[in-house]
Amino acid sequence: MSTKTEQLAVYKGQFGEFIITQNDRIEVIIYRLGLCLAAFSFGIATLLVLIIGEQLWVLNLLTLLFILFSVGLGISLATIHIYLRALHRLLQVFWMIGTITALIIAWQSPDPLALFVYNHPSTLFGIGFTFAALTGIFFKEAFCFNRLETKFMTFLVPSLLLGHLTGILPVVVEAVLLAICGFLFIIFGSRKAIQAIPPDIGDKSVFTHLEQQRSISLSS
Repeated sequence: MSTKTEQLAVYKGQFGEFIITQNDRIEVIIYRLGLCLAAFSFGIATLLVLIIGEQLWVLNLLTLLFILFSVGLGISLATIHIYLRALHRLLQVFWMIGTITALIIAWQSPDPLALFVYNHPSTLFGIGFTFAALTGIFFKEAFCFNRLETKFMTFLVPSLLLGHLTGILPVVVEAVLLAICGFLFIIFGSRKAIQAIPPDIGDKSVFTHLEQQRSISLSS
């Protein structure tokens, strides 16, 4: 009974009242499941790299974990609620570029994906777009919910990638940053799993208003 009442509750938005439907809730759940899949895939991969190292079976497993990470991220980007449609589409394009690049590398490289990317930093100009999309999610979560871990991740992820790309980071520093990223990502995914659903849906009146403005622009 309480769940039904909450679903039919009327919320006051910036541009009017709105209700949260069951479909809205399902979208948020799917968004969070995607984040958890990405977070725990990334976290497990980080543990394997830092604890076991470059054994062949680990490197092959990292390819599978990256696929799961990318799938989870793609699911989240398909269901995330972002007011600015252009930004939403940009993050999806970034994810697509990174994913296609990863598939091409995995198909053509004689080495496992992770090893090839690590030994050829220039590949980050392609596959790095996946992590740019991830950073976009961290930025959105930091801005909307003031989450401490996402504030750090918004800075750490591009710093780690750019540091490896330019070769300015020592291996030890890269390992430390990677460990911190893996830990904070799991913290983030775990906290999202237990967060109340309505805040992730946002102010639906804003989405309605923006859609109306776009319709007016197209018809004029």
